[in-house]
Amino acid sequence: MCGRYTLTVTMEELMLRYLVQDATIIHYAPNYNVAPMQNIPAVIGSSSGNRLGELRWGLVPAWSKDPLCGSRMINLRAETVAAKPSFQHLLSSRRCIIPVDGFYEWCKSGSVKQPMRIVMQDNSIFSLAGIYDTWVDSQGSKLNTCSIITTEASHLLAPIHHRMPVILDRDTEVQWLDRSQRDPAALVRLLRPYPAEPMRAYAVSRAVGNVRNNSKELLEPYQQQQQKPPAEASGHIRKPL
Repeated sequence: MCGRYTLTVTMEELMLRYLVQDATIIHYAPNYNVAPMQNIPAVIGSSSGNRLGELRWGLVPAWSKDPLCGSRMINLRAETVAAKPSFQHLLSSRRCIIPVDGFYEWCKSGSVKQPMRIVMQDNSIFSLAGIYDTWVDSQGSKLNTCSIITTEASHLLAPIHHRMPVILDRDTEVQWLDRSQRDPAALVRLLRPYPAEPMRAYAVSRAVGNVRNNSKELLEPYQQQQQKPPAEASGHIRKPL
């Protein structure tokens, strides 16, 4: 699964990376601990080029009767998106990219859960495959939400967790955002594990388990953290998830 991630680059870097001429995000800042139910940057294709805006993380499909379901749909399995007609529609017409520069996963060893950060070897921005939808309440207010698609883990991720987010390379990014591509079978073929070789994983502080912690210190390798006063000493750290 994917329940936390990081996006620490500037808005200018984001716009350059995705060839966006204009962005609708009013308040943007680097985020070292992105969590579900937050508004997050997302890229959507259009006839006039890529658009960068915000979607709330946690999918509420248009047909849903309960907007609270978003907290349960932060991830969708690639197998589910491909098999269920209600999600096939979103796969065909409501695709987005979630830009990240790393994501967190917890590795369980006995009774201990050690958070790991997974990044590209060159620490570059990369793209997670997502779908989105717009839910409208009885008063006509709109809620735009999204979910990150997951697939089987690569060799790198398998010892940490059996699932990983779908990561798109530069070629598949173009196909994923192409609104003229509506063939579910062709799109499903893009939802595969990303190769392990371009990526690396390293342990980070358990302080990342608390969504209130959001600073660049969360990115530091755990051994480096050990040489400093423990973050838990602040009294604001809960037990990791």
